[in-house]
Amino acid sequence: MNENRNNNTILSPQDALVSIMIAEGASDQGVTNVEFASIVKIVEHLPIFKDYDPSRIKVIAATVYELFEEEDGLDALFGLIKESLPEYLNETAYALACDVAASDGRLKEIELQLLAEIRYELNIDRLHGAAIERGARARHLKIITD
Repeated sequence: MNENRNNNTILSPQDALVSIMIAEGASDQGVTNVEFASIVKIVEHLPIFKDYDPSRIKVIAATVYELFEEEDGLDALFGLIKESLPEYLNETAYALACDVAASDGRLKEIELQLLAEIRYELNIDRLHGAAIERGARARHLKIITD
């Protein structure tokens, strides 16, 4: 991927990361409150978002929802993401998508399908993807009480 992206790119690398998280959350008919809170917490705490304006989350969410209304919206979203995101952040994007998917404690089939599509589109090696998925699962486990 060309690190010197075209100035016409409408997404910053951080916007692209947020759009991946929003897309994963929205894959099952809408971002839940838990998923949205997870996205906000990620943006507020991870170093990659150090200088990112959290108010952009809602703007990016609206963009993702608009794209999902279109027939080839998911393809268009992946095109924007690949144009905006340096390749070295592909695994980060996948990890963030996995964290959002795992945040509400349940994974629906459609969420798993989108994770597989993200893995494919971002060229994430299957073994690396499995390790990222396992880490997300471990981070989001809850204590089971009898």
